[in-house]
Amino acid sequence: MRGKGQALYRRAREIIPGGTQLLSKRPEMFLPEQWPAYYRSAKGADVVDLDGRTYLDMTYCGIGATVLGYADPDIDAAVKEAIDLGAMSTLNCAEEVELAELVIELHPWAEMVRFGRAGGEAMAVAVRIARAATGRDMLAFCGYHGWHDWYLSANLGETTALDGHLLPGLDPAGVPRGLAGLMRPFHYNRLDEIEAIVAEHGDRLAAIVMEPVRSSEPDKGFLDGIRRLADSCGAALIFDEVTSGFRINTGGAHLAFGVDPDIAVFAKGMANGYPMAAIIGRRSMMDAVQDTFVSSTMWTERVGPAAALATIRKHRERHVARHLMRIGKRIQEGWEKASRDAALPIHVSGIPPLGHFAFDIPAAQEVRSLFTQMMLDRGILAAGSFYAMYAHTDAHVDRYLAAAADVFRELKTAVDQNAVLQLLRGPVAHSGFKRLT
Repeated sequence: MRGKGQALYRRAREIIPGGTQLLSKRPEMFLPEQWPAYYRSAKGADVVDLDGRTYLDMTYCGIGATVLGYADPDIDAAVKEAIDLGAMSTLNCAEEVELAELVIELHPWAEMVRFGRAGGEAMAVAVRIARAATGRDMLAFCGYHGWHDWYLSANLGETTALDGHLLPGLDPAGVPRGLAGLMRPFHYNRLDEIEAIVAEHGDRLAAIVMEPVRSSEPDKGFLDGIRRLADSCGAALIFDEVTSGFRINTGGAHLAFGVDPDIAVFAKGMANGYPMAAIIGRRSMMDAVQDTFVSSTMWTERVGPAAALATIRKHRERHVARHLMRIGKRIQEGWEKASRDAALPIHVSGIPPLGHFAFDIPAAQEVRSLFTQMMLDRGILAAGSFYAMYAHTDAHVDRYLAAAADVFRELKTAVDQNAVLQLLRGPVAHSGFKRLT
């Protein structure tokens, strides 16, 4: 169904390189030429598009930023008060000190905090701090950590280095060639790979950078092993909690696994959709900020800290993580039941609040595209992932799973009849980074 959103996106592609500001929000990643693309309003778990159609959002839900739900009234009230008091001044906002105290309270191993406003830039700050503190340049990394030069430089020498960590096809055009050779990738739960890196390059490693939990939980001893390796070679251990933070508890997921990093980075869910990021760490690391230059005018505005304070407090008081875990588990179990009932194989992965499924059949991307189209016809935004929000209710889950079960049966018929592409009303969704022409 074409509408105002698709028309506006066609115009956007002419005047905005890449069409959108975030790859994960490109309509091509969901359903080219059919995805609504833009929203008029969003409240709770509902999104209204430019044509006035209301959809239940059961996808990435603000790409993981709105852990409480869209337009949460308590967070918005705190933000409106901050705006009314003045969001910017020559002086500093006192809320940043209050927020620093709260974040340290949640993470007793940490002693100091710096703030940013976005996950990618906060990870760049963390890496800068680690390099300044250790006097080294090389990094070992696992997973996705943003768009900055330090990360994409992994693809300068070997253009497939990041394929297992983000998306196939990333070209490091514009990244200085002088950064080549500084990045050493390893895979999650492969302690042998990082052991080999430390054995060969340990005296050059500034940091080991990784998410504490990814598509599966850490194997027994994996995170402890990483911690020991970092200590043995004098590298900083940086946990990227931009996505994993505030999902399974109030704070970093690493707290649940009993392994403390030297630096942890938060963004996304910590302020429920308002720009905010935090780099927390041990004093021995964080003091290095004073030996380099990490500074920005917009890191001093008031809205972000006010939103983060309100979000974290509500998250803790309402035991939001319990709800996210329960709702996410229901979704994953529902996917598996729908798969069994329809005899349509899938692979389910991810921790419950950040679940994913993929069709385990030939032409899986075509089938996933048709799944999105059929769910969109039923008034539900759906893809191969579900990020739980506090606003998601059991009624939402019931509606979604009933629709998914029905769609899975229709997909099975389409697959058996070799009719998937015939049923698609537009192109197949993209599965990696592609230049838009």
